Amino acid sequence: MSTLTGQESVATIRAAMADPGQTTTRALDLHAHAHDASHFYLLPQAVAVPRNAREVGQLFRAGAAAGLPVTLRSGGTSLSGQGVTDGLLVDVRKNFRGMEVLDGGARVRVQPGTTVRALNARLLRFGRKFGPDPASEVACTIGGVVANNSSGMACGTTDNAYRTLESLTVVLPGGTVVDTAAPDADARLRAQEPELFNGLLELRRRVTDNPESTRIIRHQFAMKNTMGYGLNALLDFAGPAEILAHLIVGSEGTLGFVAEAVFRTVPRLAHATSGLLVFTDLEAANTALPELVASGAATVELMDAASLRVGQGLARVPGVVRDLHVDRQAALLVEYQTGDAAELAGLEAGAAALAGTPGLAAPARFSTDAQVRAGLWHLRKGLYTSIAGARPQGTTALLEDVVVPVPALARTCLALGTLFGKYGYENSVTFGHAKDGNIHFMLTDRFASPDELARYAAFTEDMVDVVLGEGGSLKAEHGTGRVMAPFVRRQYGDELYSVMRRIKELFDPAGLLNPGVLLDDDPSAHLRHIKAAPPAVDPEVDRCVSCGYCEPVCPSKDLTLTPRQRIVTLRAIEAARADGDTALAAALEADYNYAAVDTCAVDGMCQTACPVDINTGNLVKHLRRDASGKLENGVWEAAAGHWGAVTYGAGLALSVAAKVPSGVVLPANRLGRKVLGADTLPLYSPELPAGGKARRRPAPAGAPAAVYFPACVNAMFGPAADSSPGVQAGFEELCARAGLELLVPEGIDGACCGTPWSSKGMAAGLAGMHARTLKLLREATRDGELEIICDASSCTEGLIHTVETEVSAPGQRALRVVDAVQFTAERILPLLGESWTRIDSLALHPTCSSTRLGLNPALEQVAGAVAATVKVPESWGCCGFAGDRGMLHPQLTASATAAQAAEVAAMGATAHASCNRTCELGMARATGAGYRHVLELLAGVAAGRETFG
Repeated sequence: MSTLTGQESVATIRAAMADPGQTTTRALDLHAHAHDASHFYLLPQAVAVPRNAREVGQLFRAGAAAGLPVTLRSGGTSLSGQGVTDGLLVDVRKNFRGMEVLDGGARVRVQPGTTVRALNARLLRFGRKFGPDPASEVACTIGGVVANNSSGMACGTTDNAYRTLESLTVVLPGGTVVDTAAPDADARLRAQEPELFNGLLELRRRVTDNPESTRIIRHQFAMKNTMGYGLNALLDFAGPAEILAHLIVGSEGTLGFVAEAVFRTVPRLAHATSGLLVFTDLEAANTALPELVASGAATVELMDAASLRVGQGLARVPGVVRDLHVDRQAALLVEYQTGDAAELAGLEAGAAALAGTPGLAAPARFSTDAQVRAGLWHLRKGLYTSIAGARPQGTTALLEDVVVPVPALARTCLALGTLFGKYGYENSVTFGHAKDGNIHFMLTDRFASPDELARYAAFTEDMVDVVLGEGGSLKAEHGTGRVMAPFVRRQYGDELYSVMRRIKELFDPAGLLNPGVLLDDDPSAHLRHIKAAPPAVDPEVDRCVSCGYCEPVCPSKDLTLTPRQRIVTLRAIEAARADGDTALAAALEADYNYAAVDTCAVDGMCQTACPVDINTGNLVKHLRRDASGKLENGVWEAAAGHWGAVTYGAGLALSVAAKVPSGVVLPANRLGRKVLGADTLPLYSPELPAGGKARRRPAPAGAPAAVYFPACVNAMFGPAADSSPGVQAGFEELCARAGLELLVPEGIDGACCGTPWSSKGMAAGLAGMHARTLKLLREATRDGELEIICDASSCTEGLIHTVETEVSAPGQRALRVVDAVQFTAERILPLLGESWTRIDSLALHPTCSSTRLGLNPALEQVAGAVAATVKVPESWGCCGFAGDRGMLHPQLTASATAAQAAEVAAMGATAHASCNRTCELGMARATGAGYRHVLELLAGVAAGRETFG
């Protein structure tokens, strides 16, 4: 063991990569990475962010030299503790997101940082998808899928990572790189790692020569099984390179780093029908299971009564669950899938026949409607995090994952229910993949006091006896991790446990990679390092369970912190204060403001991915509100009272700046930022347009079809080109062509949706603007008779929030806000008839608000009226411009748009569009292309103006 000091160890790690800045020991970064989705907590000594596989190999050697254990982390969605460490944590997500589609989609080469959702988005056009289908597909990455041999709801044991793997490139702990696809892979392995090569062959002979070992392995891996190493590789393959590749699958980062993998894909079955079958109780649901499986169901997902009760509290809960009076019922979410539309009718008929299934509490109803099906799957996929989020305050959620032969599932569920009662886990829930005999159950407790840990230990012993007594496995798909490592020997017996130990020794003789994960001889290892119940920090985020679903959609994920990290580090600050550790609290706070507050776009995209509906942007708004001083609040309150002058002044300043050489403007601007602060004064950049025009308009001659609320951002920032009329003129032109008149309210120049004040946490100014705008809209709409149309998606969302603050009088009509894109799709396009010639292609950028408001289908419809081909980048995401955030912190937009900008450049589109002016500015900065509002483009195309070269 190395005798290096902590500082020497870190210096060794820093020297392993090209840039010392790729390694951090900053307190904020360590605490941000101390949490994954599991119930374990370990604080790393350092976090490293390698740029390529070579640097990972160098980190392995450096870790060995420094005596520092190494843990690889990608998505951080693992549930068994395999993604946390008190050694060196290596982030292999940020720089490992490459993917390449091969053979027309039949195969795919992919790096470990790519999410399953991103991979499936790439495969969509080929009619293919990735085999594993975990519920966490929005955030889990290929690295974790390989490391845990992930499966999911439909793939079973036939399309999981092990079965669909073709080859992989792995970096071994000693730094050797093995490409198992190479024609001479075995010869190279023999030359480079002779002990490993020969050892794998010896282990294969040892297992195949032992009938009892062969029997146990065949039985265990006939089910979903991620307990211990994948010993079936020793039976299924003869060559050492193939054995190595398939032992890496499910090895949980203990044998090497998967730099890339090649998988065979599976057909995407385009037609499906889904239904939620509600039974009188859990036993009735399990009794019906064999008939459902025999009917050809692709998925059969179990939810017990406690799961259904939690589901009733979710946003977007399906009506069949919302309206249920839950007592002892259990439900099965059943889906039939096919690639043939004609075959779907037969499947639906078979599904309808299930209406008479004994034990049903209500008739079975199936639907092919995409929205209905999405609602059902939203319930199921978000179940774990939703249940954990609903746990009592001050407790920790612990999720277990077991599998038994399907005939034993009913008995196992009943036995587990008995154990819940015996040990007082009254709020426990049971759900899972019933078709595979795979169920999950959750325990909530503090898991802190000796009595609580003793209770959990005794429960676990009894649970192990139940599952193994039924011939099952203690881990089906979540990986052994730390939680079940002490029980691997009991499941497999001494002989096969010895084989696993030998595998670890052959790959990693120094025990460098992820010690304590998958194999651990300490019988109480699963009782150590359990997370303490998090302190309350803000009602908006206190229900966060650190699942990480929010991270891929966050624009600051590659720059500073993600929503999960903003929350866990704020909790760390609060915990340090409570513990009296003022030094730690100060160290965390010193870096928190920039990383967590200044560079948060408050775009709300995290909420679209969060199963418990958390908007971390609201937390950041609260923090900005609490940090704002009297002077700043006073300035913004005054601005609210003179908003017309403010917007005019901003537009005038941009118009002046546009006429002055940037060499004159920028030095003064940068000096001002240095004096006033980077989060106060925006940074001017030459691509910004001149100012826009006033929003006010004369009253219409005839009866208005709607009230038009032009966004003030278009008065500040003019059109992308001098020859362009801008979105307000374009939308008015479209309405005129359709014979629709609009009323722009009197006093519009002084009104605003309130978003600038809301995003900065300026409460007094926000209240004043809300009052002014609501009064104006009440009068203009004739007390709610007319719809309100807004032409910027973020402002539409802001107006909706403004309307939500209104306290209406009894019987008073609610104000109705509609985005101009939606209005155009529903009211204008049908009247225009689309008799114009469309341009060739359009690169389309949906916005955070268009996504949150459900506008994207209408946006694509309108875009389709502009261009023959509409292209939304696969890597689309929030641009990070976020009002003025991209001007205050340009690095946020640069980071958020890096992948999308490259994709847009490769498209070679005729024109570029979005539906929000500041987002258009952000994308123009990122790509160098002139982004315009899609309605502005539509008006030009419909009028035959040739301005889209």
